[in-house]
Amino acid sequence: MEVLGGTTIFLLVCILCLLFATWRSRSQKGKEPPGPTAFPIIGNLLQINSWNLPESFKELSEKYGPIFTVHLGPQKVVVLYGYDVVKEALIDQGDDFSGRGSLPLIKKLFQGTGIVTSNGETWKQLRRFAITTLRDFGMGKRGIEERIQEEAHFLVERLKNTHERPLDPGNFLVHAVSNIICSIIFGDRFDYEDEKFLTLIDWIEENNRLQTAIQTQLYNFFPTLMDYLPGPHQRLIKNFEKVDKFTTDIVMEHQKTLDPTCPRDFIDSFLNKMEQEKGNDDSKFTTETLSRTTLDLFLAGTGTTSITLRFAILILHKYPEIVEKMQKEIDSVIGRDRSPCMSDRSQMPFTDAVIHEVQRYIDFLPLNVPHAVIRDTTFRGYFIPKDTMIFPMLSSVLHDSKEFPNPEKFDPGHFLNADGTFKKSDYFLPFSTGKRVCAGEGLARMEIFIFLTSILQNFTLKPVMDHKDIDISPVITSMASLPRHYDVSFVPR
Repeated sequence: MEVLGGTTIFLLVCILCLLFATWRSRSQKGKEPPGPTAFPIIGNLLQINSWNLPESFKELSEKYGPIFTVHLGPQKVVVLYGYDVVKEALIDQGDDFSGRGSLPLIKKLFQGTGIVTSNGETWKQLRRFAITTLRDFGMGKRGIEERIQEEAHFLVERLKNTHERPLDPGNFLVHAVSNIICSIIFGDRFDYEDEKFLTLIDWIEENNRLQTAIQTQLYNFFPTLMDYLPGPHQRLIKNFEKVDKFTTDIVMEHQKTLDPTCPRDFIDSFLNKMEQEKGNDDSKFTTETLSRTTLDLFLAGTGTTSITLRFAILILHKYPEIVEKMQKEIDSVIGRDRSPCMSDRSQMPFTDAVIHEVQRYIDFLPLNVPHAVIRDTTFRGYFIPKDTMIFPMLSSVLHDSKEFPNPEKFDPGHFLNADGTFKKSDYFLPFSTGKRVCAGEGLARMEIFIFLTSILQNFTLKPVMDHKDIDISPVITSMASLPRHYDVSFVPR
């Protein structure tokens, strides 16, 4: 018994010494950001609204300040709330915060191998290559602008063929937007009646709906448990796997038909890069990273812009007076006989302000795509351990009441000077900022302007209910804000 007692005391002393050493080491590095007390396993889920994290984080910021810690289940997250702190982290200390944090569902789907979710040297090389190659194939240049104008013409003709019948324009918009990125990465657009393309878009659209399911949102808090439970989250994962196979099949087809001397698109250029690095055992250019990077570009180039346009149509058909003012500007600058082009935008301050306000108001990625610190980091006097997930809240910037009075109200005046000229704002960060800023920002801006002005150039939007009853508030999910379902008629002007 005495031996047992002595052993117990020795072990207790060792444990206390270890705890003291850990505390001393941590205290020497500095205190971590404050936050509500977390419970084992469930973290802070009892103290926050899991279905509306942006609102919960806003309340926590009022109590703990612009930097605080929350536990989403067992996952520790540091939240950055407000323009100053987000800018300081992502720009002034951009290297420290340049890692990609990964929510469990994102990790499950993307596996950390493409541009969006990779880290370190893999991310640096893939991003650099993607940006350069996309520019080679016209992104940000006159060539892709003409391609968007052509697709806008197809979209307008398709809307004319609806003969003013009320409809949800979602599929039409996603088809048109998707064809732009398809022409860059796959080398061609798809016909609107192509069965494979229609099925692909159906999977993507269904996944947008499945994001709002309770089970899908719970996956980010309890992934191990949810992996074993049935529900809509399992269908979302299956749909994603089908989209992944679609892009992988196209990659395989490109491998069979590749002419190294004449690359047709992004995939061909990547295959050429793989061949150049064949003898490099550390090469980041592999079949797996090609497949995942292609999938990243396809989904990002399809989803974000089409959802923004869907939001824009929803918002505008609630406010016919805004549409009327936009159409007067369109008629004055562009007329009815030619396609809108990007050079028109500088002469259309009201339309430009409306588009900016749509992106600000909808707050598409309120939490941002998660970041992570790549090393032990001291930030504003707090210690943040390496690999800690970071939420630089875009919602806190886009809905800042000092920069945007009445931020919950849709008001193009947020981007207009008193004399009606366009007013820029440093707080306009829908594409994030810093080293992880959206690589397709230029393309998205071009698509939103040309597609939306083309629609309003040709149609008046007719609601199916009193416009005062139209609900434009976003549906909040754990990753994105989505528009509510609606029908609208496109009446030729």
